Amino acid sequence: MIKVSDLARKRVALLMEDEGFNSVEDYVRVGVTSGGCSGLSYQLKFDKETNENDKVFQDNGVKIVVDKKSFLYLVGTTLEYSGGLNGKGFYFDNPNASRTCGCGESFSL
Repeated sequence: MIKVSDLARKRVALLMEDEGFNSVEDYVRVGVTSGGCSGLSYQLKFDKETNENDKVFQDNGVKIVVDKKSFLYLVGTTLEYSGGLNGKGFYFDNPNASRTCGCGESFSL
């Protein structure tokens, strides 16, 4: 399961509406690809559909879809949002990551 913090939930809803998505019906697609300075990079986008190999979750009012391969890297992860002075945006609190890069956009196991 992937969790969503309260701040991330609020920001997701705003961004989905801004981009023409329905925050009640549509999904936040989370994934992992190879790349980045630590080996694996996070992906985050909005989607209206699911695929055959997707796992679907709902947490804190947000529908999340993850492909099965990415799910193995993301079990127990929380989607967070920071609006502070040092950085603004979404980030992942991933208990499976043994190392992350300085910007927090990539990780390794």
